[in-house]
Amino acid sequence: MSDPKNASNGVTKRELASSVLLKEVELEPFLDLLQRGELRNLEEGEVLMEVRESNRTLYLILSGRLTIQLQPELNPIAVLGPGDVVGELSFIDGQLTTAYAVAGVPTRVLALDEQIMTSLLDRSPDVARNLLFVLARRVRHLTNQELRREHANYAVRQYAQDVIIDSLTGLYNRRWLDSMLVRELNRSERDGRPLSLLLIGIDDFKKQTAKEGRLAGETVLNAIAAVLQATTRPGEMLARYGRDEFMAVLPDTDTATGQLIGERLRKAIHEAQVSTSNGDSPSPMTVSIGVAERIAGDKAESLISAVDGALYDAREGGGNQVCQVSRSSNGKD
Repeated sequence: MSDPKNASNGVTKRELASSVLLKEVELEPFLDLLQRGELRNLEEGEVLMEVRESNRTLYLILSGRLTIQLQPELNPIAVLGPGDVVGELSFIDGQLTTAYAVAGVPTRVLALDEQIMTSLLDRSPDVARNLLFVLARRVRHLTNQELRREHANYAVRQYAQDVIIDSLTGLYNRRWLDSMLVRELNRSERDGRPLSLLLIGIDDFKKQTAKEGRLAGETVLNAIAAVLQATTRPGEMLARYGRDEFMAVLPDTDTATGQLIGERLRKAIHEAQVSTSNGDSPSPMTVSIGVAERIAGDKAESLISAVDGALYDAREGGGNQVCQVSRSSNGKD
């Protein structure tokens, strides 16, 4: 049996009472007004609202389901069902719509135009309160979506950072270095400008870690990384190269200048002190440093091989020193 108090548009009082817009509102005084609303029956896939259109109507969903989509081919950002309303943002601020409202299944909506809504809001503080609630809920939903997007973007940025950052020292890692060195070599070759590498090796690192343990070794690595970061200048790029080695890429730097930079870093590290894990007095740290400058036709492998040879000479010479390798484009030192 039909509801004897159906509106002339076929909407029942029960359907009206279930709407969030009319929650806890005494409907009797407003039935004549609500009867003026247009009942619309939407087929599945039918578009109720499109992007960038003017809208001065509030829609009450009576049955079915509406999906809210930024683009028709994208996944919904919201799914609304019986009792929900749609169109409140553009209705209130008068701006063009920013999303599509599409019937996900056969759906019935009651369209309340601007004249009806103005009368309802003027005559019922409860309707005005409910509309504010709907608006607040929608804004909160959009804010939460934005936060989720921001969290997702942060996760992507964090992953990208993890790929190129050494987790122990906070310096760039070998992956970053391999990519950066190729770019810098190409730039140096193209512009005809010098490029040098420093390979920095910690003296007696294996003996120290064997004696004092892994944590002591990590302490030394972190301490030296901190000194290098504090001592290098803009344009001098640092990375952790191996277990006990660091590399500095020095654009626009020849061998002589690379030697001076290496001495600056070596001295700063030697003057720094690290407390031992067993509580002994702080001990000085020393490093050996190799210097090599790019020559014409160099690839990353050949330049790294050259600077590795210079580091070997520094270590063989007793450590705590900087050694450079003389190179010529014909491959002879």
